[in-house]
Amino acid sequence: QVQLVESGGGLVQAGGSLRLSCVASGRTVSASTIGWYRQASGKQREWVAAINSAGSANYADSVQGRFTISRDNAKNTVYLQMTSLKPEDTAVYYCAVDRVGWRTSGAETAYEYWGQGTQVTVSS
Repeated sequence: QVQLVESGGGLVQAGGSLRLSCVASGRTVSASTIGWYRQASGKQREWVAAINSAGSANYADSVQGRFTISRDNAKNTVYLQMTSLKPEDTAVYYCAVDRVGWRTSGAETAYEYWGQGTQVTVSS
């Protein structure tokens, strides 16, 4: 079993930045792809970014060039650095652990463990 705890969310003005953290416990996740998803109120959850065990990253078009995913395997932690935030980035952000370590995207069903989420609100 893996437990995931996200943190770093909050209220920020448009154009600002936030860094989200996803800390895993229960076992090491260094061999797993980690993804970030988000869900805005009244909308379906959408994939944001993923990083595989080799450190290769992939991003949704909507965040490409603004968000950066990274991992610190020594800390069993994955980060999502978000810059140039827009009101449409407002959502609950979730991290998740994939069943494999080679993917850099994937449907929600590929992810085995999920955190509880952290709220990000971007004001205009």
